[in-house]
Amino acid sequence: MKFLDEAKVYVRSGDGGNGCVAFRREKFIEFGGPSGGNGGRGGDVIIEAVDGLNTLIDYRYQQHFKAQKGENGMGKDRHGAGGKPVTLKVPVGTQIFDEDKETLIHDFTARGETFVLAHGGNGGFGNAHFKSPTNRAPRHANPGQPGEERWIWLRLKLIADAGLVGLPNAGKSTFLSKVSAAKPKIADYPFTTLHPQLGVVNADGREFVLADIPGLIEGAHEGAGLGDRFLGHVERCRVLLHLVDATCEHAGKAYKTVRHELEAYGGELAEKIEIVALNKIDAVDADELKKQRDRLKRAAKKTPLLLSGATGEGVKEALRTLAEVIGEQPVSNKAKSAVENAATDEPWAAPPPPPQG
Repeated sequence: MKFLDEAKVYVRSGDGGNGCVAFRREKFIEFGGPSGGNGGRGGDVIIEAVDGLNTLIDYRYQQHFKAQKGENGMGKDRHGAGGKPVTLKVPVGTQIFDEDKETLIHDFTARGETFVLAHGGNGGFGNAHFKSPTNRAPRHANPGQPGEERWIWLRLKLIADAGLVGLPNAGKSTFLSKVSAAKPKIADYPFTTLHPQLGVVNADGREFVLADIPGLIEGAHEGAGLGDRFLGHVERCRVLLHLVDATCEHAGKAYKTVRHELEAYGGELAEKIEIVALNKIDAVDADELKKQRDRLKRAAKKTPLLLSGATGEGVKEALRTLAEVIGEQPVSNKAKSAVENAATDEPWAAPPPPPQG
């Protein structure tokens, strides 16, 4: 399944049904009178956050969604039926923006959360509604009110407890594959990761969700490389694990490059708790490792962790540090099932009912 984190969608709620002008005329009924029914209400456009989805790919092939129109009123005091609503299902973590892509309409953070995006139009009153002692034969009815229509943007920001950041080829995908069941693409060339990846990590019995995004390069906030559009997927993280490649030319400069891009992006990413780690320590000798560690320590103003995603050295210590920051209750408990289902390509199944008694 292809990953898609942004989609433009047109929605329109149903128009209300028209009221009816009718009079009761039956044999042997002496007193007839107005009997026009009211029109039915148009259907709403509803958006619901569900489990089992981790992409907006469904909205690439269908961009227009229209709810059903309300039925018109009829004679014999028969009211029109209401129109059926249309429900758009999105992953947890989806945000709804107006057409300008800046005005936030709603943010889905919990499974089962619903939001009425466009209300259906009210049905018009039939002439039976207007009858009174002084107006016994009204000959007018109201038309139904039109529904609402608008273009919106759906933007997915993955819900994860911790995020991996760093330059391309810093070893982020290798680290994710080592600590979780995720199977990201791993190769020895830059920008191997083209889409965000999620994995469920178990650290000493405590589980949390770890997100890996494509690497950042200098000028990413101006569109260089893959840009910084994927940084939105780590905005919800409590902590960032910043991996720096020990085999790069200068670990301190590499660290500062990524930090500059985080600050330029905004979204309070630069203020998040950051754990700095020097990765690929198995690929350098002791002297080079000490030199790179000292450079990184001066740049980050904190002692970096030393680890190797390939051999597993220092990985457990890094996971314990992440788990301590996240705490006992991760922010993405409800996102774990979606990650696990995505890894197995199995449809989401409803949780079993709670035990009785």
